[in-house]
Amino acid sequence: MKIWKTSLLATAVLAFAARGYAQDAEPVVTAADAMFTANNVWMMVSIFLVFVMHLGFATVETGLTRAKNAVNILFKNTAIVAIGLLTYALIGFALMYPGDSWLIKGFLGLSADGLGVHCPEGAAGLMDYAGGAYSYWTDFLFQGMFAATAATIVSGAVAERIKLPSFLIFSVIYVAIIYPFVGSWVWGGGWLAEMNFHDFAGSTLVHSVGGWGALASIMLLGPRMGKYVNGQIKAIPGHNMPLLTIGVFLLWLGWFGFNGGSVLSGDPGGVSFVLVTTSMAAAAGIIGSMIATWSIQKKPDLTMVLNGCLAGLVGITAGADVVSVFSSILIGLICGAVAVVSVMMFDKLHLDDPVGATSVHLVSGILGTLFVGVFSPDYSVGVQALGVLAYGAVCFPAAFICMLVLKLTLGVRVSEEEELKGLDIGEHGMEAYGGFQIFTNI
Repeated sequence: MKIWKTSLLATAVLAFAARGYAQDAEPVVTAADAMFTANNVWMMVSIFLVFVMHLGFATVETGLTRAKNAVNILFKNTAIVAIGLLTYALIGFALMYPGDSWLIKGFLGLSADGLGVHCPEGAAGLMDYAGGAYSYWTDFLFQGMFAATAATIVSGAVAERIKLPSFLIFSVIYVAIIYPFVGSWVWGGGWLAEMNFHDFAGSTLVHSVGGWGALASIMLLGPRMGKYVNGQIKAIPGHNMPLLTIGVFLLWLGWFGFNGGSVLSGDPGGVSFVLVTTSMAAAAGIIGSMIATWSIQKKPDLTMVLNGCLAGLVGITAGADVVSVFSSILIGLICGAVAVVSVMMFDKLHLDDPVGATSVHLVSGILGTLFVGVFSPDYSVGVQALGVLAYGAVCFPAAFICMLVLKLTLGVRVSEEEELKGLDIGEHGMEAYGGFQIFTNI
């Protein structure tokens, strides 16, 4: 009883003192301060969610490929995060957001601190950046997480037969130069931004950029051994469906940060609306792909349905902030169904993509970008189509030339023996499942 009375008295004294202080002192926290804090907290949470997406990519790619290549997949996805962040710090951030002196600071990536041209004086980087909306360091880390995603898309498409050194060199070039250069056209206030081209969180700027790189790479790399035999398509199933499923749900979770963080504000109205359209598109992508695969194959295919979920997410990423909730459902349905047909189309063309990255990221990225003009009255289908063509016209040749040079110099394809035994043994000298490895002839 005495303890209770003492605690109550102490609380009253503190409350009275705080009240007296508040009456005598000037307000310390302004509305701008509060909003700045809210914005930064939400964006940092979004950074954490986008970071988790790399685990999602790693598990999706591992699950959709064979056990003998699991270590190689995991190694590439680990290296890509490091490559993305470091190259973005050295050159990418300045190239993507060049400011007024594009030729010097943008192309060469030169700045006072090596990170970008917008860094405010001092290490704090607080209220004088982005109009006081959020800090310089929050912006850099958020955008840096996006940069690594483009190379991750390529990783899945070239899985199970590419040389590790060649892939890493390609990733450095593509993430350090190509991705931020074309990204500056829109997010850096470039020529497409001036034409009112809209890509909210990167259906084109991130996903189709990675998709074009993936398409060029698989064309030069060639299919896996045993994939196409005597003109027939032979399925090479992934080895771990539970891991694949976990990866897709991790990616869906990460997309709340990918799209939600792209609001660049902690404003509840803007963020919650984007999270709703994002979720509706993902759910509709599952239904669209389920209907398509069940109708075409007469069986519900788990891998197709999970890729349909991702296709819906990629499709809504361009317009999550400007299309209606009903439109987001239509976008997800269409992208999910088209992803199924697209996977089959690439197979008929003998373009081997083990994880369906070209269908999910390139095809759905293009569709999602065009749908902004279809479902939002504020944007033109023509301008959106021009942006899609411009990105394809630069990214595909750039990736093709880069991979071709590597093919003619270092080589890009592992030996037949190494491919048969698995890249885990050939490239890393280890196994993902020690003592339980299963070798096959394909």
